[in-house]
Amino acid sequence: MIWKVALLTASDKGSRGEREDTSAQVIRELVEEELGGEIVDYRVVPDEQDELRAALIEMCDYFQADLVLTTGGTSLGLRDVTPEATMMVSERTVPGMTEAMRAAVMQRSRHYMLYRGVIAIRGRSLIVNLPGDPKGVNDMLMAIMDQLPDALLLVSGIGKDRDY
Repeated sequence: MIWKVALLTASDKGSRGEREDTSAQVIRELVEEELGGEIVDYRVVPDEQDELRAALIEMCDYFQADLVLTTGGTSLGLRDVTPEATMMVSERTVPGMTEAMRAAVMQRSRHYMLYRGVIAIRGRSLIVNLPGDPKGVNDMLMAIMDQLPDALLLVSGIGKDRDY
């Protein structure tokens, strides 16, 4: 199955063209090579909760992305609001996957205990918040990559639920 994937980068500098979006490049490669996904939408928006929320809604509802991967805006900075925007549009969370991502990267750097990202569901879309740095993106996404197909099947209504 080819998954429809949307990429959303939260970055003030990136949205103004002042910074190259290297994290999205890492995500794109992993989605295509490891997941067999197809990028159906990609955009860079400033760290503004309303713009993030609007982009997430459009990616899930209009583009009907199976998976929305965000990068940036997940730390403790005053303008880091990606988790809040995600929670505003989501119906349910998937804390076990978030915990697995954090555990995987904390072995490398305890700095990641400051990561606040969430994994949530909107309709039939899974939204995954990733950090803004390429290495963190790679490590966190690879920590859940083996479970993403099952999660996407379940969220889409195709997969059979198990009693966990």
